[in-house]
Amino acid sequence: MNEQTFAELSAGYALGALSLEDERAYHKALEAHPEWMPIVEADAAAAAALSEGVADVTPPPALRASLLAQIGAPATDELPDGSRVAAATTPRDDASDPDAADANDRLGDDDPRASASGYSVGSPVTEELQTVQRRNWTRSLFALTASIALLVGIGWGVGTLTDGTREPSAETVLAQIERSDDAQSRTAQLAEGGEATVHWSPSVDAVVLVADGLPEISDDQSYEAWFVRGDAPIPAGAFESSDGSAALILEGDMEPEDVIALTIEQSGGSPSGLPTTDPIVAIPTSA
Repeated sequence: MNEQTFAELSAGYALGALSLEDERAYHKALEAHPEWMPIVEADAAAAAALSEGVADVTPPPALRASLLAQIGAPATDELPDGSRVAAATTPRDDASDPDAADANDRLGDDDPRASASGYSVGSPVTEELQTVQRRNWTRSLFALTASIALLVGIGWGVGTLTDGTREPSAETVLAQIERSDDAQSRTAQLAEGGEATVHWSPSVDAVVLVADGLPEISDDQSYEAWFVRGDAPIPAGAFESSDGSAALILEGDMEPEDVIALTIEQSGGSPSGLPTTDPIVAIPTSA
């Protein structure tokens, strides 16, 4: 199993939507590839964020009937020439069971099967539902259906969902760096007693800055990180912190001999792309 396939299973697992077979494959792949754990952590965090941001809504009564009607439609297969044919179904021997219901049968108000089955009047009979459950839906069709249902339920656009839930957190990337064989880090002390550490890994291709004990700044200011390459400072991301601690994935690529510096700038970062204050910390990345 490749990482992309595992990522699809991980998303389904976070939503509690995997079949038993896919869940076994998911656990087996994770056991064989523990380095994929950040994918699991990111999907779990995204699922938690989605659940926290969605209010409980009672679905309209017509929704269930509509879904069941679509599920009960004959399955079709596409032929090589592009035409479609109805999928074969297993014939029923109604003659052997006098109580068997016809495929078009619906439970009436006075039919004892209505209360016994738990389905409302007009629902397909139990055997029809079981037939639907036995269909071998493909993983891609399930993923599409689940995604559409999720988007409709929470009222978000596809772009928002992709950008908001798939962007890795600094903690997730830091965990990847620390598990890599080529992980490196350097630490420097801040003037007021705090410290800042830069973590990086060429194989992960990411740099994370972790700081604690940052000096207090006003509401119209931000911290800004820089790659200082020789005499040239290169912006690497601006951020805020309410408690003096932060973890930031630096923007851009770090090169050997770079110094990671942190300054205090106006809110959102320096508009000129150059530091306007002296660094509060500078961390050499070379030995």
